[in-house]
Amino acid sequence: MTNQPYEGYDPYQQQPPAQPQWGYDEQQYATQQWQGQTWETQMHAPVQEAAAPPPAAASETAYPPPQSYERPYATGQQAHPASAPAPAPASAPAPSDSAGYGPATVSGNARITDAQRARLEGRSPIIEPGMQPALLTALLGLLLAATAPIASYALVVPLVILQAVTAAGWFRLNGMWPARQGIALAFLGGVTADVAVLVAGRDQAPAAILGPLGVWVLLTLVLQLRSHADPDTRMYGLMATVASSALAIIATGYLGADPDTASVGAAAVAVAVLARALPLPTAASVIVSLLAAAGAGIAVGGMTGLGTKGALIGAAAGVCALVGHRAASYDYPSRFVHFTAGVALPLTAAAPVIWILH
Repeated sequence: MTNQPYEGYDPYQQQPPAQPQWGYDEQQYATQQWQGQTWETQMHAPVQEAAAPPPAAASETAYPPPQSYERPYATGQQAHPASAPAPAPASAPAPSDSAGYGPATVSGNARITDAQRARLEGRSPIIEPGMQPALLTALLGLLLAATAPIASYALVVPLVILQAVTAAGWFRLNGMWPARQGIALAFLGGVTADVAVLVAGRDQAPAAILGPLGVWVLLTLVLQLRSHADPDTRMYGLMATVASSALAIIATGYLGADPDTASVGAAAVAVAVLARALPLPTAASVIVSLLAAAGAGIAVGGMTGLGTKGALIGAAAGVCALVGHRAASYDYPSRFVHFTAGVALPLTAAAPVIWILH
């Protein structure tokens, strides 16, 4: 019995005008059986589904039912909304499974820091800066040690660099980035203290350093009170800005201290940080760092006339350097933090001790 098509119904006329007229060709379907899964077959799977089904006899002998694959873009416009795609076969893995990555997203994946991953895994979030930041710290410390006996204006050059790196690194160490206004404010406080010491002289260094410190704390309070952020954010920003400004201003202690003392302290910090970066156990590394700082103090103290007092200054500066090194290794360590806070904090933390012991 010959099957007559239903009058008034033509499946080929139901497709949108933009679609090509798909006819059934047994040879064509048989040829397509040998084609592998490609990007085009995935993207045009709905078009094949919308085509009219072949006759029963031909479909059983020549062409199996077409398989539908998940398209990589779920938000793409479907050519035939009425036809729902068939579920993906269980044996066909998702395109991203083999690479070990998650599905594609529009907004991207939030980056998790190494410290956060370590905390989630139950490990210590302490990640030390390493040898490269230690070399930069040693270079900056040697510049401070070499320029301190020359002149105050020569010492200002590496000191300003130290203050800029301190201001930038402290905000990023606290997870606040970008914070251009806070960084600029803290750096400006350090430069103001430098100018005050240069104008007033080393004899008036305490007033020249503590004066800008008090002014900058008050200025930070006023600026935070005018902020429209929520109270928790304002308090967090206030503490970070005050601490960063205080560190940048306290670094002026190298300029206010005696030149020989500044040289001994900066050299001791340089040697201590290098020794701390050596691949040794933590306890042994700390002991070696303190011994190296004291030895550098004795060596540089002998050249400057401080004598055995250089060992005390070197050891005290070494302790402060290790504290700054530890602070730069905690909670939000990243490459930027290591090359800013990891470089500056050992030297900045030792400035008050050098200033007091001069």
